Amino acid sequence: MSSVSLTAKAIRSSLLTVAATSVASISLFSASAVAAEEQVQKVERIAVTGSRIKRTDMETASPVSVIDASSIIASGATSIDDVLQKMTSSGGAMTNAAVNNGSGGNATMNLRGLGSNRTLVLVNGRRMIASGTGAASTVDLNTIPVSMIQRVEVLKDGASAVYGTDAIAGVVNIILKRDFDGLEINAQTGISGQGDADETSIDFTLGNTFDKGNVVINAQYTKRGEASQADRGFSECPIAEKGAAGAKTLYCGGSSYSQGGHIWGDNNFGITATGPEGAYAIGDSGHYGSYVDDGKGKPKFAYFDDNMTEADLSGRGGVYHDFTNEDKYNYAKDSFLSTPMERLNLSFAGTYELTDSTMFFTEAMYTKRWSEQQMAPQPIWSSSPWAYDSTWMNKELIGKVQEGEKVSYGRRMVESGSREFSQTVDTIRIVLGFEGELDNGWTWDASYNKGKNDSVDTLANLHNIGSINDAVIAKTFDPFTQSSWEGASIAPFVYTELNSGGSELDILAGTLSGGIVDLPAGELGFATGYEHRKESAHYTPDSLTAQGLANDPRVEPTAGEFSVDEVYAELAIPLLADLPLAQQVDLSAAMRYFNYSTFGEDTTWKLGLTWRLYDDLMVRGGRSTAFRAPTVSELFGGKSPSFNQIVHPATDQSQAEVTVGGNQLLTPEEADITTVGLVYSPSYVEGLSFTVDYFDIGITNTITAVDANYVANQCLDAGGNAINTGTSLCQSSNIQIDATGRIKFDNGLQNIGETNTSGFDINVAYVFDALNLSWKAGLDSSILSSYEEYDPDGNAVNYRGYITGGVGAYAKFKSNFNLTASADDWSATYEARYIDGMDSFACKADTTKCYAPSVDSIIYHDLSGSYDVTSTVRMSAGINNIFDEEPPYFTGNNDSNTDPYTYDVLGRYFFVRANVKF
Repeated sequence: MSSVSLTAKAIRSSLLTVAATSVASISLFSASAVAAEEQVQKVERIAVTGSRIKRTDMETASPVSVIDASSIIASGATSIDDVLQKMTSSGGAMTNAAVNNGSGGNATMNLRGLGSNRTLVLVNGRRMIASGTGAASTVDLNTIPVSMIQRVEVLKDGASAVYGTDAIAGVVNIILKRDFDGLEINAQTGISGQGDADETSIDFTLGNTFDKGNVVINAQYTKRGEASQADRGFSECPIAEKGAAGAKTLYCGGSSYSQGGHIWGDNNFGITATGPEGAYAIGDSGHYGSYVDDGKGKPKFAYFDDNMTEADLSGRGGVYHDFTNEDKYNYAKDSFLSTPMERLNLSFAGTYELTDSTMFFTEAMYTKRWSEQQMAPQPIWSSSPWAYDSTWMNKELIGKVQEGEKVSYGRRMVESGSREFSQTVDTIRIVLGFEGELDNGWTWDASYNKGKNDSVDTLANLHNIGSINDAVIAKTFDPFTQSSWEGASIAPFVYTELNSGGSELDILAGTLSGGIVDLPAGELGFATGYEHRKESAHYTPDSLTAQGLANDPRVEPTAGEFSVDEVYAELAIPLLADLPLAQQVDLSAAMRYFNYSTFGEDTTWKLGLTWRLYDDLMVRGGRSTAFRAPTVSELFGGKSPSFNQIVHPATDQSQAEVTVGGNQLLTPEEADITTVGLVYSPSYVEGLSFTVDYFDIGITNTITAVDANYVANQCLDAGGNAINTGTSLCQSSNIQIDATGRIKFDNGLQNIGETNTSGFDINVAYVFDALNLSWKAGLDSSILSSYEEYDPDGNAVNYRGYITGGVGAYAKFKSNFNLTASADDWSATYEARYIDGMDSFACKADTTKCYAPSVDSIIYHDLSGSYDVTSTVRMSAGINNIFDEEPPYFTGNNDSNTDPYTYDVLGRYFFVRANVKF
C-alpha cells in the first residue's frame, strides 16, 4: 500500500473518508483523516480491491495504492492516464497523447512494464469494456470521466483468483461517485510554454439523495489541440548518426523514400543465373559485374569497375542526380508531437431501495471520442521492379539507367499531402443489478454488465500502388516523370482508407459474502460467486487494403468470439489475536475455476498472510498463480504490417517492415507471483508511516512478439545475409532485405518462453502541523531488480536498466516526491518525479557503434495551488515541468528522437481551473 496511517483504526477512517494515498506525485493523506475518525459512529465494511470480502481494515496481504479525487484535480489531469502513467510502478509502453505513430488515440496503463493487456482495469469493481479502434483488447482510459472519479485503487499484485484473466501485473479499480448531493461545475484550460497543445475541459455533476435512493448525472467535454514535432528543437528532424565506431556524429537525417523519387538500379542486370534452382553461380556475368569465388568456393558479386555501378538516383528538385544524405526526406516536420482529440463523456449512477434489505442499482457510461494523428506524406515503392524503356519513359535517365534494366522505385508523396489519421470511437457500458442483505447479515449482489465499442478510422492521402503498377505496365503512367505524380495525373490513384471495428462484452455475475462463524481470533469471512462472460470483436479493413492493392502489405480482417464460465471462492481466516508479537494474524485464501470455449478449463489460486506484531508494525505476504487468456484479436487477428524502429548495419533505413497477426493456437499465459512486505507506523512519531513491498512475477507461456531490433540483429548479418537459420526465432521470421534496403520479416504472436520481473516498492508518508499549516509529505519509489524475457530458443533478453525503441523503458529506479501545505482557504503542492538513467537496448551488443548509447537521469518539477475565493468558488492553477526539461535523445529511439512512452515531450505546461459547488 502506498501509505498507511498510524493505526489500523486510522486507516479505516482514511478509506471511509476517501482520504488516501497517491503514488504518482499526488497527496498521501487527508488532513482530516484522524479528525474524521472521531465522527465515525459505525465502522462500515468495505470491499478493498484485491478481495471480494468486505472488511473494516483496508490493510490486506496485497499492496494497494489509493488516489483520491482531490489529488487528481491538483495534478491538472483531464484524463486519468495523466496520473496513472506517472506512478513509479508503471513502465514499458503506454499509449498517450504524445504517441503519434500507432496510438490510435488510445490511453492505456501498464503496471510493472508487463504490458497494458496484463493490467486489469475495473470500474466499481467490475470489468470495463475494451475500447479503441479495431478489435480492441485493452481498456481506453479516455472512456473514464475524471470528474466522476471518487478514488482509484491500484492493486500491485496478481489477482486472477479474485477477478479472473488479465490481473497478472495488478488491478486498477476506478471507483466512481455514487452518493453525491448538489451541483458541481469545473472548467479548466491549459497550454504549453510554446503556445501549443492547448486543452480545455468543462464538466458538471448533479446529484440528489432522496428517501429511497440516489441519482448522479455527469457530463464532461474535453478538447485538446495539437503540437508539431517541427516546433521543438529536439524533434524538428529525424536525427541520424554517421562516422566510424567510437567517433559517431549526428546529422539531420530522414527517409530514403524521398521527395522527387528515389531510383535503385539492378547490379544483376544482364546476368543469367546458371546455378541450381535459379541461384547465381561463379562465372555468371552481366553489365555491371560478375560472380567470383569468395575464397570458400561460393559465388560473390564483384563489380568490373567500382566507378561504374548501378544507379542510385534522386529526383529531388526535379533533376535526377546521385542520391546523398541531403536528399533524404525529413518526415518529422509533418508529424504531431502531441495529438488532438475531442471527447464527450456522459455518466449516470442511481440506486433505489426496493425493500429494507434489497436495493436496485444501475451505472451507465457513454463516451464519444474524435481523435487525430498526422504523419509525413505516404512513402510508396514499386511492388516489383519496373523495366526502363526510353521509348516512352523519361529520357533524362538515358546513360544513368540501362535500357531494359529493372529498377526499384520509392517516393515520398509530398504532392498529395500528409497522411491524416482520424478515429471516431463510441463506447457504452451499462450495469444493472440488485444488492441486498440476508437476515444472517450476509450480503449478496447480482448484476448484468453490458459493454459495446464501435469505431471508424480513416487514413487520408493514400495511393493505390496496384493500379499505378498496372498503369506502368500498360504504358499509360511514366513513374520517372515528375509531372506524373502531380495534379490530375495522380488524382485517380489517391484514396482514403476506411476501416471499421468493434467489440462487445456481456457479463452475468452473482456474489455472496459474509461471516461464517466467530473463531477465537475473529470472524471467519467468506465470499463466493459465479460469472458468465462473453467477448466478441471484429475489424474490417478498407477493401483496397484487404486486397493488398494499397502500397502497404495486405491487411486481413479480424473476427471472433469466446465465452467463459467461472466460479470462485475466498476465505478470510483469523488465526491469532491479542498475543505477544501477534496482535492479529490473518490468512486469506482464494480459488477460481474457469472454463473457456477456446482452450478449456483450469484453476488459479491465491494465499495471503497479514501478521500485525503490535500496533506499529505489520508484516504481510502473498503467493498466487495468475493467468491471461488470449484475446479475440490475439487469437483471430488478421495479418497486417507494422513499421518498427531498428538499428542495423545492413541498412540505413530506420524502420523495418514487420508482419504481425494473431494465432488461433495460442494458450493462456500463466504466472507465479510472490509478494512480501511490511507496514510500519511508529507511535513515537505521530503522522509517520513506512511501507516496503517486494514483488516477484514469473510468467510462462508468454503471448508476445519478440523485439524487432532483437530479431533483425539475431537473424541478419551486416551484409544483409540470413544468419542463425537453425533457430526457431529466425526460421519463423522469414527475414530478408529488399532492393530498397528495407528489412522485412514476420513477427507474429506466439506462446514463447518466459517473462520474469522482480523488485521493491517503497513508500514514506508524513503528516504533520507546523507554522500554523497542515503538511503532507510523501516519497514513493520503485526499484527494479530484474526484468527478463526469453526468446523462442530459450535465450534470456534482459531489459532491466534499458530503454527501447518499441516496448518502452525499464529504469532501475524511479521515485516521486510531493509536499503539500494547506491552510483554511488555500493549499499548495510541490511535486518531483525522478527517472533513473538507462542504456539504449539498440546499443547493447556494441556501444561504440552508437552516438548516444545511454540517457541520463531526469527530474521533473511541478507546482500547483488552489484558493477558495468564496465558500462555493475555488480557483486552482499549476505549472508542470517547471524547468522545461527536454526529453533525451538516444540511439535506437522510438519517435521524436526519444521515447514518448516515458518522457514529457511538451515541456513547460500551464493550467488554470475554476470549481463551483452548490
